[in-house]
Amino acid sequence: MSASTLHTVYLVGAGPGDPDLLTVKALRLLQTAEAVVYDRLVSDEVLDLIPAGATRIFAGKASRRQGVPQEEINDMLVRLAREGRSVVRLKGGDPFVFGRGSEEAVHLVENGIPFEVVPGVTAAIACAAYSGIPLTHRGLAKSVRVITGHRRDNRALDFDWPSLADGETTLVVYMGLANLGLIARELMEAGAESDRPAAAIYRGSTPDQRVVHGTLETLAERVGDAGLTAPTLVIIGEVASLGETLAWFEPARAGDHQAPG
Repeated sequence: MSASTLHTVYLVGAGPGDPDLLTVKALRLLQTAEAVVYDRLVSDEVLDLIPAGATRIFAGKASRRQGVPQEEINDMLVRLAREGRSVVRLKGGDPFVFGRGSEEAVHLVENGIPFEVVPGVTAAIACAAYSGIPLTHRGLAKSVRVITGHRRDNRALDFDWPSLADGETTLVVYMGLANLGLIARELMEAGAESDRPAAAIYRGSTPDQRVVHGTLETLAERVGDAGLTAPTLVIIGEVASLGETLAWFEPARAGDHQAPG
């Protein structure tokens, strides 16, 4: 098949779960897709926007549990494109923020498959906003650091902890639930105050959203007591102290609106 007849593979960010947060382009591509390869974190409300005749392929993975190997997903995208399908690779949040979208893009390039990246609202932005926590705030935080709390093959979290412990930085931790206690200890040993505000947001922007507030010292225990599971985003920093004051989102009413389309 010539390059001119190959379909473009679209690496599309599905956002945090609320279908109203999809970009216009993401919605348009979903509604014209012939094949959609989607992740575990894509919400049912977003999946409902896929046309009835499109092929849906689940390619989800979960922390510490084996799902579809990344190599198989990479090869699947190439195969679908070579079959002449209009392909959307639908990923929770943003494809290039801890979404392995860049790995898929590299594989597509190596196989001569055209692709486009459609950014999505990543969890750091969405979960913070929907829990009333500004990532930056004058006098409280002048920078933001985004890290992953889980390494491939369960390798050690070998961060520059003193730099992450900076009191004027908001630290956002993806996939950090299992290592939350360890992260807190490392930060405190690196100089972060034990009473630094922190919050954990479960399924931010969805009707299931739950927020647990605490401090660097207490958050892990409070999250355990609350029974939070993945996906949960953790925000550490002085800005977390504004979460209860600025809380505006009412999860119980989140399902009342109509999805776009």
